[in-house]
Amino acid sequence: MIETPHLISKFQAIFQTRTVPRVFFAPGRINLIGEHTDYNGGHVFPIAINYGTYALGSIREDQKLRFYSMNFPETGIIECDLSDLAYHEQDNWANYPKGMLLFLKNSGCKILQGADLFFYGNLIHSAGLSSSASIELATGVLSNGLYNLNMARMKMIRIGQMVENQYMGVNSGIMDQFVIGMAKTDHALLLNCQTLEYKYAPILLNDYSIIIINTNKQRTLAGSKYNERRAQCEQALMDLQQNLSINSLGDLTPQEFEAHKYLIRDEINRKRAKHVIYENARTLEASRKLQQGDLPYFGKLMNESHHSLRDEYEVTGYELDSIVEAAWKQDGVLGARMTGAGFGGCAIAIVQKTKVNDFKSNVNRIYKEKVGYDADFYPASIGDRAKEIRRRY
Repeated sequence: MIETPHLISKFQAIFQTRTVPRVFFAPGRINLIGEHTDYNGGHVFPIAINYGTYALGSIREDQKLRFYSMNFPETGIIECDLSDLAYHEQDNWANYPKGMLLFLKNSGCKILQGADLFFYGNLIHSAGLSSSASIELATGVLSNGLYNLNMARMKMIRIGQMVENQYMGVNSGIMDQFVIGMAKTDHALLLNCQTLEYKYAPILLNDYSIIIINTNKQRTLAGSKYNERRAQCEQALMDLQQNLSINSLGDLTPQEFEAHKYLIRDEINRKRAKHVIYENARTLEASRKLQQGDLPYFGKLMNESHHSLRDEYEVTGYELDSIVEAAWKQDGVLGARMTGAGFGGCAIAIVQKTKVNDFKSNVNRIYKEKVGYDADFYPASIGDRAKEIRRRY
């Protein structure tokens, strides 16, 4: 983990200033279960993790914005003016903080001066841990602090989703921004994505660890089949609404789906809807089981989730299936599944602590034999929401 004083020194060197910036952090997230249910009005069960995005900033006297990322040093300092925050392809990663600043301004926030903004993320890029929402919420809490906006957290979360949908062109749900903005240490967050009602569930892993497994197959969300899956679910919903008074697929139980699935004319769309409705039920059951401390049953639900994502929603792919199937075969593993939108990226597993080293070695060996390159493994602790990091030195 990089130390805050080092980031401050880098900020001062890059922007050639003695100003001490304020430091903010927004975590990434993994979803323990409940995949592709968020934009279908269902439930999700994510946690914030101890990896994320640091955002450092200081106010300028003019209206110039300067952006720098330690992760993309080749882009150098990217500059724009507060009066022109439009999306520009050449601005690369900086479009995320630019979009947040634009939508904050458009929402009525008084942002009248420019700023020097410095970012560093230790999330795996394009791996499905929500690096984009982490940048958005890091920019949100930074802007809230630098400009004394006194912004309600839900407003910040909604603006983050608007940036993703309307500025970046990714038709995603609200889960990523919500958990990054509202997470609680050592708790998962059960969120109803239709009503935004939520509650915290303590996670007591005891002798087990959550391991993030990066397949090292990158995924590009905007260019993937994510939007296609969403359109298929929307069509399935419209078919069901001919006879049913429902607002989303998340309104149906599995039993109700089985009784009315004939209304969905297209067989592929029927499979997509089946995943969403059964996954929503699994998510509610998973929350209950975890609160009862029943980790083995939770692991079983994780495995069922992956089967459904592979067979009904078809978003896993060779790499994710290979890594998850290898994980299932190891001693001390309660459950494993892909996490995120799929099409590459990461899986997660719940592994007995005393077996973690063997788990990593065995899974990587099997995976490399199948796909030809290594996976990477990251133990994850359950972190807190996006916030300012107060200096203690």
